[in-house]
Formats: sequence, structure tokens, C-alpha cells
Amino acid sequence: MKAIFNDQVIAESNQTEVVEGNHYFPPESIKQEYFKGSNTHTTCPWKGEAAYYSLEVDGETATDVAWYYPSPKDAAKQIKDHIAFYTNKVKVSE
Repeated sequence: MKAIFNDQVIAESNQTEVVEGNHYFPPESIKQEYFKGSNTHTTCPWKGEAAYYSLEVDGETATDVAWYYPSPKDAAKQIKDHIAFYTNKVKVSE
């Protein structure tokens, strides 16, 4: 699987975890230079608290379009620190 933003591959892995239709990429599969930390957090009743990243690629920025669970609840432990993307902003495909 690949995640593409502004015509640049920002993550690539054959080992994504699929949860609720979202591909969660392992942390080592992302290109860190494009990811900027965010102060945004949301809570999922069964996964826990999500933290967010914004993306910046070749002068184009997308705010809070990637999220991950640094301390997920037990039911979602397989996606700890894995990154998912809003597919209306980031193309995720094989």
C-alpha cells in the first residue's frame, strides 16, 4: 500500500493494519520529513485517544490529515503508533 499527497509517496508498506476500512501504516513506513506534529486529539470509544499529524509536501500543507494512537486501548493494540489518513486528502492505494 502507498499513501500519496501532492504527487509524493509519503508512506509505503506491505504490512498495513486495516481497521474500520482505514489502512494503518507502520511508523517505520512513513517519510518523516513530510509529517508535522499537531496539538489536535480526538477520542474513539474503543481505540482510545488519537493524535494527529499535518503534512507538508513541496509547499502544499494539509492540516490534521493523518492520525495515530500512541496508547491505544487493548482492543486496538495492533495499531499502536500506526498512521492512517483521511482519504479525501491523501490517496491510499496499492
